[in-house]
Amino acid sequence: MSEPLLNAEDITAGYLPGIDILTGCNLTLGEGELVGIIGPNGAGKSTLLKALFGLVDVRGGNVTLRGESITNAAANRLVAKGVGYVPQTRNIFPSLTIEENLEMGLYLQPQQFKARFSYVADLFPLLADRRKQRAGGLSGGERQMVAMGRALMMEPSVLLLDEPSAGLSPALQDEAFLRAREINATGVSIVMVEQNARRCLQISHRAYVLDQGRNAYTGTGRDLLTDPKVIELYLGTLAS
Repeated sequence: MSEPLLNAEDITAGYLPGIDILTGCNLTLGEGELVGIIGPNGAGKSTLLKALFGLVDVRGGNVTLRGESITNAAANRLVAKGVGYVPQTRNIFPSLTIEENLEMGLYLQPQQFKARFSYVADLFPLLADRRKQRAGGLSGGERQMVAMGRALMMEPSVLLLDEPSAGLSPALQDEAFLRAREINATGVSIVMVEQNARRCLQISHRAYVLDQGRNAYTGTGRDLLTDPKVIELYLGTLAS
């Protein structure tokens, strides 16, 4: 691989002083890639995503974007540099309309709203059709569309997705993965944390299995999906 778009090397990070959740994680993301992160509950998957976006204190290691260090950079600086983040929960403004939520995603470049709204509407036609509806009245799947759409308004080159299928019905889970692939196909590189490990590996170019704050396995999505050890330890009967 050529120089990675995003690189995290030997990351040590945690929420409380003296307690590290991540204890030496590594991750690389190339241009145009969709990289998955799977692993058991408590492995540090979401913590790694937050560390990449400056929401968790990185105490060791380094995060770079196009070779420039962004370790512990403020979220607004990262957004301006082309990094978008979609948290698992509390990812919309329920009292605002869909359109107003998307406007919040473009607060740094409001003059670009028309063009970016058109891009997001192509991916999520429902958002355009119901742009004046309050987001608080949307279903879980619709809220996820708004959250993804808002993150895409600033035309990110990197999108960090934290469990986009969480809490959704099986049909809507499939739609969330489909949307992730469609976004990736437009040229946005994606790092996606997922509890639905099998489905995540199916759409990932490469993936990482985290366990106890460290990399346990790394490989292509297809290779990990058929790796006997990964199946035994992390996928179980879901991979059969």
